[in-house]
Amino acid sequence: MNAEEIRKAVQDQREYFASGRTLDVKFRKEMLVRLKIAVQTHQKEIEEALRLDLGRHDAEAYFCDIGTIILEVNEMIKGLSRWNRPEIHYSCIHCFPSVITKVYKMPYGVTLIISPFNFPFLLALGPLAAAIAGGNTAVLKASSKSVRSTALLKRMMQETFPAEYVTVIDGGHETADLCLAQRFDKIFYTGSPAVGKHVLHAAADHLTPCALELGGETGNWCIVRKDADLKDAARKIAFFKALNSGQICIDINQCAVAEEIAEEFLKELEAAFAAQLGADCLHSDEYPKLITPAAYEKCAAEAEAYMERVVYGGRGDRSEQKFEPTVIYPVGIDEEIVKHELFSPLLPIVPFKDDEIDALLKTISEREHGLAFYLFTKDVRWAERTMQRMQFGGGGINEVCLHMMVKGVPFNGTGHSGMGAYHGIWGFREFTHPCTVLFGSSIGVMPLREHPYKPWKKKMIRLFER
Repeated sequence: MNAEEIRKAVQDQREYFASGRTLDVKFRKEMLVRLKIAVQTHQKEIEEALRLDLGRHDAEAYFCDIGTIILEVNEMIKGLSRWNRPEIHYSCIHCFPSVITKVYKMPYGVTLIISPFNFPFLLALGPLAAAIAGGNTAVLKASSKSVRSTALLKRMMQETFPAEYVTVIDGGHETADLCLAQRFDKIFYTGSPAVGKHVLHAAADHLTPCALELGGETGNWCIVRKDADLKDAARKIAFFKALNSGQICIDINQCAVAEEIAEEFLKELEAAFAAQLGADCLHSDEYPKLITPAAYEKCAAEAEAYMERVVYGGRGDRSEQKFEPTVIYPVGIDEEIVKHELFSPLLPIVPFKDDEIDALLKTISEREHGLAFYLFTKDVRWAERTMQRMQFGGGGINEVCLHMMVKGVPFNGTGHSGMGAYHGIWGFREFTHPCTVLFGSSIGVMPLREHPYKPWKKKMIRLFER
């Protein structure tokens, strides 16, 4: 779409929103049901698109994109009437006789959702469901990298919703900039911190509120202490690193392992990869590929730079755009590979002395906040205290990634890993703004607030402090 076509699409949505149709909760629920049916109806096509774009197995496609969207929409359909109900507050004494105040959950209006390639349905339709639940219209700018998924997403939305309510725009960065040049009422972006800054800069021209879900400038840490269940930790870390070939915003970017158990952990990690992926994952239909040739070359070049320290993996297949899960050990905490988001199946292992854990945590804290943080230890009380003093989006103690699938809890980061939150009620809150309305009364109005301010009035006002 060119600039004029995008302007027209936004204007059409603005007129549709102004009609008031999206405000009705019954209408919103009907639209959520439509969205759910669209996903269910096109399940096989979604699986095929994910296989072609990312090499996803259909089980992984369902686990990561299809099933998760259905769960999210079900939660919204069930909770929406309750979430949207105005809050009633009793005004304090200095408002008397206007004793009733209500807080309405108001939609923003016309929203822009910019989604990435790595989970092209989940990270497009999840925010879309929240926008619908909030009573908004939505322009969805889908990724140009996941070509088949974007084409299917566009067709699905055209079949399901009128364009003046929900429309999908494809194209590259230039198209995204054309969208950002328009005045929206809310922007939801998922992607890198660098582009997140660009989105905020563009949004500033219209003072448009934004929610950003970002991967984090320096990646997500996982720490394995010497008292951890190493077999369990290795099994979960291996699963997660292989998932979507590491192209996950909450993926383990680097793993710090107590040097007292590092060799044993590496053996368990190798065994876990072998058990889950077999001897040759490069030719397995269960192991995903990297999204583009450029992504493959970047991963291969980074692995080559550390090839002398590769203790597992290290091989790739350029024609298939697949690269093995690759464990690099040992890696210093100040080396370049642990100072940026990898978004690949590379896993640098940073050894540390277990009794110097506080120094490790201090170094991590001084870097940009990650979107996720994971701890493996049997000392759950220590882990809980640590989780409460670190800055990150979300995470797990003796678990990985599943925190984002829990109903009723928020998901997103802080600082370089994002702002705002969504999923379930938190998504509804993200796509609505609370509007406070005081209900006045003309009977028994207190004169305290009116001139002249006589001494007795000042004494009465001071009583409010009690």
